[in-house]
Amino acid sequence: MAKVCHVCVEQQRLNEPGTEKNQVRKIAPKILQLLAEWTETFPYDFRDERMMRNLKDTINRITNGDEMYRKNVQQITQNLIRKLAALSQYEELIAKINAQSTDRMTVLKTKPQSIQRDIISVCSDPYTVAQQLTHIELERLSYIGPEEFVQAFVQKDPLENNESCYSDRKKTRNLEAYVEWFNRLSYLVASEICMPVKKKHRARIIEFFIDVARECFNIGNFNSLMAIISGMNMSPVSRLKKTWAKVKTAKFDILEHQMDPSSNFYNYRTALRGAAQRSLTAHSNREKIVIPFCSLLIKDIYFLNEGCTSRLPNGHVNFEKFWELAKQVGEFMAWKQVECPFEKDRKIIHYILTTPIFSEDALYLASYESESPENHIEKDRWKTLR
Repeated sequence: MAKVCHVCVEQQRLNEPGTEKNQVRKIAPKILQLLAEWTETFPYDFRDERMMRNLKDTINRITNGDEMYRKNVQQITQNLIRKLAALSQYEELIAKINAQSTDRMTVLKTKPQSIQRDIISVCSDPYTVAQQLTHIELERLSYIGPEEFVQAFVQKDPLENNESCYSDRKKTRNLEAYVEWFNRLSYLVASEICMPVKKKHRARIIEFFIDVARECFNIGNFNSLMAIISGMNMSPVSRLKKTWAKVKTAKFDILEHQMDPSSNFYNYRTALRGAAQRSLTAHSNREKIVIPFCSLLIKDIYFLNEGCTSRLPNGHVNFEKFWELAKQVGEFMAWKQVECPFEKDRKIIHYILTTPIFSEDALYLASYESESPENHIEKDRWKTLR
């Protein structure tokens, strides 16, 4: 009899509001909702082994003796593993592409004009090239974690004394890879222009890229647009006066005006707001595309982070700053999730990503060989490079 009473008392204790098991059961739905949103929005946090251990520990405590939550937990775990596997595959692919590009750079040590194909021989339609650039942009954007923007320049809170803070292992590799892609596209444009022997061909390449850039603007692909303009404004390209004399530059002048950096990129920001508004009311993925000029977005977030304190004078968290950060990163999150509506052409994409490009010195050398140095500075540089 005493034994039975003891069991009854124990059961009653477990059902009391203060018991751990009952408390876990009570808050389990909210914890699962938090974990689902966390692993969906910030999956890269769980590449950290400590974070993954804590996740498993939390999941075990929720599901321990409670079968009703097991299905939800399995779905959360499977989705997270799938996202992390996709990320690893993407990073391996980027490494492979970069290795291919590096290996083929040795080709440019020989006479490049006689062996190097150009972009027009691969695809003569500038609109198709702009669409393939958009494919590359959206794919690479999709792998950038939202926390990477802040983590790129975040400093540890002076009030945070926990030395094992998780932020110390955060990675920004996908954001860095995206910036490297911008630089590659700029150098690809400059290489394609400086490579041909005949100025008529060089002029044709310039006009081709102007048309590509204009279509990028129409699509809403501002990152590729700015990369192309940057490539055409590099000194080895801009100094080719005889070549530019054969180019109809009216369209290029309009594009340069749109991306003019004066007044803190006022014209670009106006165009970006227009594209963002179009995206909000869009009925198709084609109208939803907004690919911002990445370097400027990073700069904006940097100055917002550095220009506003994270703590108010009374020690409280500056929520206004973090709301603004969340707003900017949130917009980016919406833009990066758009699926590219254009048909994929792997041949064009492979060429863009892997064809050899000139280094800065090689660009100058090719430029001087195309149009002779005009002053002492250029002549001295040419002698040094040769």
